[in-house]
Amino acid sequence: MRCKVLLVGLIALAAVMGGACTAKDERRAPVVDSKAQVAASHGPAKQAASRPRVQPDDHGHSHGAPGEVPAFETDVASLKNLSPTLSPAKFFGKQREGYEAAKAIPRTLAQLPCYCHCDKGFGHKSLHTCFVDDHAAHCAICIDEALLAYKLEKEEKLTPAQIRERIVAKYSEEQAGH
Repeated sequence: MRCKVLLVGLIALAAVMGGACTAKDERRAPVVDSKAQVAASHGPAKQAASRPRVQPDDHGHSHGAPGEVPAFETDVASLKNLSPTLSPAKFFGKQREGYEAAKAIPRTLAQLPCYCHCDKGFGHKSLHTCFVDDHAAHCAICIDEALLAYKLEKEEKLTPAQIRERIVAKYSEEQAGH
């Protein structure tokens, strides 16, 4: 009986560990040619129409096409009616920090793309959407982006548009390096 309980526990642990996002696998972001290209041609409506269908993994993540910037909010009305994020108290460590950032700057996160490309797998509209449920708790990309956005807004006093430019450049650069 003890062996069965131990075996079931090990199987459950393996399932959790096998399904979690890894930063290395998930940081394959698209390459963007220029900041102007992002602003001019990658708004959410245009992205949805031109986006190729890609099969997401179990967590709704997929890798974007070269030059693709994931969805983000630009509509003022949408920014006023954001769903609340989950309580940071439900999480520990870096995940808690990410959810604290999401709670502190929800409108900023709504204006940012999420480079795990959950817009395809789950229909997420922005990085903010990742924190409305436990999606972000399972994804290093979501957490890292939220923490970076928080730092850029609070310490460097950047606007959401400036933060978006930095995030697009960062993840595009990482894609080019892989």
